Amino acid sequence: MFKRVLVANRGEIAVRVIRGCQELGCEAVAVYSEPDAEALHVRQADMAVLLGPAAPAESYLNFERILDAARLQGCEAVHPGYGFLAENAEFAQAVEDAGFAWIGPPPEAMRRMGLKVEARELARKSGAPVIPGFDNTDASDAEFIAAAEEMGWPAMVKASAGGGGKGMRVVHDADRLVAALEAARREAGKAFGNPAVYIEKFIERPRHIEIQVLFDRDGRGVHLGERECSIQRRHQKVVEETPSPGVDEKLRAKMGEAALGIAAEVGYVNAGTVEFIMAPDKSYYFLEMNTRLQVEHPVTEFVYGVDLVHEQLRIASGEGMTLKQEELVPRGHSIEVRVCAEDPRADFLPQIGTVEVLRTPSGPGVRFDMSLYEGWEIGPDYDPLLGKLIAYGPSRPAAIARLDAALRNTAVLGVTTNLSFLRRVIRHPAFAEGELHTGFIEENGDGLVTPLPELPELIAAALAASKPCGAPATAVTGGGEAGIASPWEYLGEWSNT
Repeated sequence: MFKRVLVANRGEIAVRVIRGCQELGCEAVAVYSEPDAEALHVRQADMAVLLGPAAPAESYLNFERILDAARLQGCEAVHPGYGFLAENAEFAQAVEDAGFAWIGPPPEAMRRMGLKVEARELARKSGAPVIPGFDNTDASDAEFIAAAEEMGWPAMVKASAGGGGKGMRVVHDADRLVAALEAARREAGKAFGNPAVYIEKFIERPRHIEIQVLFDRDGRGVHLGERECSIQRRHQKVVEETPSPGVDEKLRAKMGEAALGIAAEVGYVNAGTVEFIMAPDKSYYFLEMNTRLQVEHPVTEFVYGVDLVHEQLRIASGEGMTLKQEELVPRGHSIEVRVCAEDPRADFLPQIGTVEVLRTPSGPGVRFDMSLYEGWEIGPDYDPLLGKLIAYGPSRPAAIARLDAALRNTAVLGVTTNLSFLRRVIRHPAFAEGELHTGFIEENGDGLVTPLPELPELIAAALAASKPCGAPATAVTGGGEAGIASPWEYLGEWSNT
């Protein structure tokens, strides 16, 4: 095992990886930008190095400053987390060229899977089903229109080098396709430095199913089942769970074998995720491969009893695969929600503020991976993701109930969050029935966003018990109980969502 690892990231994933390193007796080195000097990942690391100003190009995206930090602290390896440079093949190559171990897949595998058109071809070669599409990125607009007409409408325009929903457009007829192609090219060029786009047949009301895979350096691989990631907003995942309520044991085995075949075709090593789109009739198609640890990895850890960060470290240090496919059987159910500093009542606009009060849930089967503490200032410089709340239960209804209770007992005061929105999602009747698809939020949006804030019972009780002298004793509003003044009577502009 490595003695010292640099964690090239920030926020909750940096905290998670630091913990994983330390649990294996490995020192963890954090890097940070100027506004992150007091961040939780900096506080929890064994040592930390300042990279530069807030701008990612001068800090978390700066190859040389990160590598200089690794040299300065005598690190042996670099873990990229997710986001920033995690799927940047050039950075992975620079890490290896500098003499450090890269805790991730080979740079060449990252390059090939990072280009969606080439990844589709690799999937075809492995024998996996691929969505019908038109992959000629150099084609004329007329050729794109002809291809879409042949496939049938609607069509999806996608960026070849894309991800995270950028450069994607759904088009329902030829009249709108040219404008969609132009807009997607502009967005893709700005986001990825590559304006190439292609089109696929758009599968209506699909599920988004992904398969977690692990491979060692000798080519031995296993899959750890599927994750259901269909609850999305603007192509960004909001709720994830395993097992999927739409996948049975037989289908799981088929999709797992397809995922292993795709990863083997590209010579994959370490942890990765193969993503599929599944139609209402249970037919499924390769979508893309994420060559990194996923945000939603904790649900797999709960259900399969495997620490994925530990496995990443072991594989990168040269250890062989000890997991056996026949022993990787799902037990129970786990669901994760992404807690973000955003206002659902204002079209999910990112929010800033200082965490004045933080209350987190605890108990069996509850985990909150976060980067928060009271007094932490959430600024405008980075992603609004604050953490992930994960619950585990012996069954899906039990996991939903436990997650609902955990959300009810979570409070972040001082900055607006999406906590109430998340609770409404998991309490929706269609969610309870497992009737999931990628348009779930848009279809049920009016019932998921409320104009009134909710106050967790824990905070309500504390504030009511300590109400100031002269506060009304019998007013009942908002979430107040009969005979107890609602805290909203004297909280002013405080809001918790």
